[in-house]
Amino acid sequence: MNQIKYILSAEALKVVEPGNRVFIHGSAATPCRLVEALQARHNELHNVELVSITTLGNVNFDRPEHRKAFFFNSLFVSAATRNVANSDDGDYVPVFLSQIPQLFRERVLPIDVALIHVSPPDAHGYCSLGTSVDVARAAVDTARHVIAQVNPLMPRTHGESFIHLSKIDAMVWQPDDLPELNYAADANAVTQKIGEKVASLVEDGATLQLGIGSIPDQVLKNLVYHKHLGLHTEMFSDGVVPLIESGVIDNSRKKLNVGRSVTAFIAGTRKLYDFVNDNPAVRVMDIAYVNDTSIIRQNPNVVAINSAVEIDLTGQVCADSIGTYQYSGIGGQMDFIRGASLSQGGRPIIALPSQTGKGISRIVHFLKQGAGVVTTRGHVHWVVTEYGIVNLFGKNLKQRAQALIRLAHPDHREALERAYYERFGNLKHSFALGL
Repeated sequence: MNQIKYILSAEALKVVEPGNRVFIHGSAATPCRLVEALQARHNELHNVELVSITTLGNVNFDRPEHRKAFFFNSLFVSAATRNVANSDDGDYVPVFLSQIPQLFRERVLPIDVALIHVSPPDAHGYCSLGTSVDVARAAVDTARHVIAQVNPLMPRTHGESFIHLSKIDAMVWQPDDLPELNYAADANAVTQKIGEKVASLVEDGATLQLGIGSIPDQVLKNLVYHKHLGLHTEMFSDGVVPLIESGVIDNSRKKLNVGRSVTAFIAGTRKLYDFVNDNPAVRVMDIAYVNDTSIIRQNPNVVAINSAVEIDLTGQVCADSIGTYQYSGIGGQMDFIRGASLSQGGRPIIALPSQTGKGISRIVHFLKQGAGVVTTRGHVHWVVTEYGIVNLFGKNLKQRAQALIRLAHPDHREALERAYYERFGNLKHSFALGL
């Protein structure tokens, strides 16, 4: 271990050249100090392409001087990159989260430099990718140069997270608090009702996948009396910790990774990061494995809980954009919606408030012009709002429209009913509804 040499971030970032493609480790593992050092070279660089999924922490990609040097080619748009991705100085790549590693490994998007955030090396010289293995595993394996921010506050996670010192070209010692997220703070009466309804669809022995936000967190609060739940999810947050500690989540009924919770990335509070630190019961894996539908479907009773920006009366789900404005990304929603639907007894669920905070209906006649369809109407099954639960699987267009109107906020049902009759007319046969 005496041979470890740490250098300053400014020196480490000298390897980046004009025209390079630079990968930035994402989520709670965003290497903020390395990003700042790269941005400090903006006068020396041009045509440098940045690729990443969600980035967190105190980094700003929207400064005019940075736009001149960097083009942000986002693989999943987040708050820090949203303005740039929707400008001339950035863009978005529509791709399933499970296939991003393929972009790197098959050199569709070859990586010149990977900026990563790791735990200190152990006695055998292995660092850990910590909170985010997801797409970073493939970036590290394929990049020409790997630069690591080494942080004693980064948890050492098990699974596919380990990287040996010999694979890292430059190391920067930089203690830094990890970004924290607290979804419980976003809870309200609506999300609490939705959480209760979704939880009613979860049976004992089910395997859970949870998306991002306050709704999955509220679902977890309603599972305290369940038994033998499993966890195979792209994201691992604070809400699962009490269920693991109490034995509700014991992973005993899964077919794969029995006894272990599986995830691709971890985002939450410091309590969560301490819980996963050196915890062999939590496996943090490559997203190509976690989100592979052929893997997901092998576990029984997979309940996949995801959300949406809006859903039209035929069941098309927009979850990544507001009209033409790119708000987030395809992510892993389709991976798990499809995987859960193929699982024995699985239940793929789209859960969303019936309207926005501004009173705009999320259940709409047509998706906004330019909106992206993340989950097709052929893939959608269960839909939940605070007003109820419907299963669209096997329902025709008329049946779907009628069912979804019942889930809409009362203030918008009359307008949706008018839209229904303009599109479908009066029903000639009462059996057509099947409700």
